[in-house]
Amino acid sequence: MTFVLFKHGRLYGDWASKGDSIVVQHGRIQAIGYARELELQLSGKEYKTVDWEDAYVLPGLTDSHMHLSMHGMKLAMLDLTSATSKQEMLDMLRKRVAVTPPGEWILGLNWNENAFIPVEIPGIDELDAISDQHPVYLTRTCFHTFLANSEAFRRAGIHDNTPDPASGAYGRDAEGRLNGLIYEEASFAFTSVQPEPDYAVKKDTIRRACLDALRLGLTAAHTEDLRFLGSVETMQRIYKELREEGLAFRTHQLIYHPFMKEAQAQGLRAGSGNEWYKIGAIKMFADGAIGGRTALLSEPYSDAPHTCGMAIQPQPELNQMVAAARAAGFPVAVHAIGDGAAHMILTAMETHALTEKSGLPDRLIHGQVLTADLIKRMAKLPLIADIQPRFVASDFPWVLDRVGKERTEYLYAWKKLLSAGIPCAGGSDAPIEPLSPFLGMHAAVTRTKPEEMHEGYLPAEKLDIHEAIHLFTTGSAVAAGEAAERGLIAADKAADFTVIDRDVSESPQALLDVKVRMTVVNGKIAYQS
Repeated sequence: MTFVLFKHGRLYGDWASKGDSIVVQHGRIQAIGYARELELQLSGKEYKTVDWEDAYVLPGLTDSHMHLSMHGMKLAMLDLTSATSKQEMLDMLRKRVAVTPPGEWILGLNWNENAFIPVEIPGIDELDAISDQHPVYLTRTCFHTFLANSEAFRRAGIHDNTPDPASGAYGRDAEGRLNGLIYEEASFAFTSVQPEPDYAVKKDTIRRACLDALRLGLTAAHTEDLRFLGSVETMQRIYKELREEGLAFRTHQLIYHPFMKEAQAQGLRAGSGNEWYKIGAIKMFADGAIGGRTALLSEPYSDAPHTCGMAIQPQPELNQMVAAARAAGFPVAVHAIGDGAAHMILTAMETHALTEKSGLPDRLIHGQVLTADLIKRMAKLPLIADIQPRFVASDFPWVLDRVGKERTEYLYAWKKLLSAGIPCAGGSDAPIEPLSPFLGMHAAVTRTKPEEMHEGYLPAEKLDIHEAIHLFTTGSAVAAGEAAERGLIAADKAADFTVIDRDVSESPQALLDVKVRMTVVNGKIAYQS
């Protein structure tokens, strides 16, 4: 059987008024029209029928920036997302300690003191009071700041007199004693002494995350997993085996820059792979995050005038990293949240122009604090802005205190990016933010938290619903160099569909209430409610 007739759906886009059904063959759209006429065309041929029962059919949604490995870990770890106070966070930790054998690591993630009333971060003494027999290591929601107890510091070999690493820092009190906080690459000392998960655990972590993504209506994800998986060989083996076992989920793999030489040794370049699994850009970091004040700003933080944040590496080293990626046949995808970091990476991109013919653009990831000049420079380069609309819901209003009123015009300025002609792709940065693409769309069109009812934070930057959907469809396809293959419901495109129970263009509330009925990838039903 080579044909599948998907019928009686409400199609999104230009075909909405021209048909309600789609014929698929070998994973691609062969014809679009009304069910009766397509059934006549298929007369005498063997085919399978799937009835969408009047559901709404979007092009397959793709998350352009997330971490499948860490999302899979989140589903199995102590998740502190719901904590609304320091005490609640400590109570959650206390419960996990009670069921964890002494000596084992307790790993948690997604604490956010800006959501606490009052705004307080637990200190090392408070963590020690809960357990001095378990090493405790907790990751902030930004994944750039961490918190540990004394036992974790002991195992990492870090003490009061340990100097800060070049690209990170240990938090200290007024007397110079460790206070439990860890910033940026200072975290490596802690992760390096944690037990290495075996191959089966790593594979199950990726499988769990992919299945959850399908449940949420995602047909694909652009992901960076090497810091968890440990090698390019392991990464390729896991995704190959999962596909052979029947998991229908597309991935576009960013290569964390320390693994570039291994990728080269295996003959990989940007665009290597197949329709299920492709190699993308080299992933780098130019700065940290606004929450921990490690994002690099061009001027000091308004609420901490002693600091501008942190550059992960100086300009000459960043230039060299970009040059090495170019020589190896890769574009770059660079985390740059502050305007200082954006200036650095744009300078490196301008110095070492993208000349490879892989069809993949460079990526400026996040770009939360920009300027008019930076946007002009971005528009002249072959790059996309890899944005995460959901950050608006998580970061406002406290981010306004960090950056100050004088910088708000170009703060999370998604509308300005699109107006400047800069292609934008939409992602979640899960597990930092919820993986659901509909929550990202809601943040893009309302600029509010789901529970809030106001005109939105910096409302001039609101997107309309079609622009928001575009981020997670055509925008993500452009970022992967696959605009000719995916992103639209059209003849000859891949048969990737996100099937939902309502018209999300009716109101922002519909984006919060939507239910995924079916996720179709390459013509195969990969999830059905």
